[in-house]
Amino acid sequence: MSGRILLTTLAALLIISCNPSVEVTETIDPEAYWGENPWPEIRKKRISQLLPKAMTAAGVDCWLVICRENNNDPMADHVGGENAGGTAAFLFYSDEEGFHSRVYSPSGEATALDELDIHDEVLRIERGKSAVSQAADFIRKKKFRAIAINSSNSNSVADGLSFTQRQNLERALGAATKQLVSSTELVYEWLSIKLPEEVEILRKAARLTADWQVEAYAQVVPGKSTDAEIARFLKQKMAEYGVTDGWAPDQNPNVNSGPDRGHSHATDKVIMPGDVIQIDFGIKLYDRWVSDIQRFAYVLKPGETEAPEEMAFYWKSGKAGSRAALAAMKPGVKGVEVDRAQRVLMEEAGSLYVPWSTGHPVGYVAHDVGPNLGGSQSKNVRPAAEKLLKEGMTFAFDGFHCWKRADGTEKTISVEEMAVVTATGAEYLIAPQEELILIRGAK
Repeated sequence: MSGRILLTTLAALLIISCNPSVEVTETIDPEAYWGENPWPEIRKKRISQLLPKAMTAAGVDCWLVICRENNNDPMADHVGGENAGGTAAFLFYSDEEGFHSRVYSPSGEATALDELDIHDEVLRIERGKSAVSQAADFIRKKKFRAIAINSSNSNSVADGLSFTQRQNLERALGAATKQLVSSTELVYEWLSIKLPEEVEILRKAARLTADWQVEAYAQVVPGKSTDAEIARFLKQKMAEYGVTDGWAPDQNPNVNSGPDRGHSHATDKVIMPGDVIQIDFGIKLYDRWVSDIQRFAYVLKPGETEAPEEMAFYWKSGKAGSRAALAAMKPGVKGVEVDRAQRVLMEEAGSLYVPWSTGHPVGYVAHDVGPNLGGSQSKNVRPAAEKLLKEGMTFAFDGFHCWKRADGTEKTISVEEMAVVTATGAEYLIAPQEELILIRGAK
């Protein structure tokens, strides 16, 4: 192809030479490329290995999830209830003999559910009988101390039980209703930790997300390309590889060469020399695991061979904040403390105030369940920012530097990477962006 893309080592300068004639010719077979969906086996392992620990951490000895057709519980596919037709009751409990899972399933779905080999027992409920009533009978006999149900005022994923479902459950439980507690903490403890296999999938998603952004920058023709055109290029890559959006399709990817727009869609703004381009992009693999990565570029003006001094300083400051946040991540540290680690550097570097949190959990959704990495500049720190980081948690997090543009608007560099908390600290899922990507016009 005409023009060239100079991709050197991560420590070296990355300069992209634009080529308006670049076309994507690679085609793949997504099914063959990705292979069999690993979720069924991972789900079984999560239930058998992580769920008992989560229940202990949350202080409950029983968890009841009620699944149904069309308006299902958000936790349904995590427990095997995604194909529920009639109402089914999924029961997880611990007693003197250990951890158990028992499902009261309508007969029409029981055979297939049993064949998944997720649960210890799948009990068939004949037509005209109530799965919830039979689960309630068992619960009363076991005399559980704390029975978690999916009613929550702070976590939507743990709030799947409808008002009428709860009414029916309480009638069936009778006096045992006094033992009902919210599953908020249980769901938090369970979903916030990822298995090593899941971390590897997130690593692959992050790598593709970052690589495709670099490819997208190679399509930029200053004075001609628009933000929306670059976004469409990334949509094409997603289609070729058979992956879906990491968040709302209309705002993924967010390509922005103008002033800050927050979470937004790409517009028809033409990319010009002197612009700083932000791409905020995430993909979903196996319709399950989500990435969230940002890459930044600067469009060289005529005669420039590198970014101006002030732009280089903004980039260096943002990167320093990202590195400080990573260094602060370790088991036992609060999310608010990670945020504080980079806010100190922002203040020293003269950054304007940035209202967004330093980071957030990422995994099954872009803003997943887990500690919030924010709140250090707020008088009212949200509860999630007071949560402790634990080994196996995964995050997307930013290093910020915000400045005032010549027209009075603001622009923020937010060096967003992904990391996993380890036993001794944290590590990037992929190599971070070390240098500001530089784009020059075609000769």
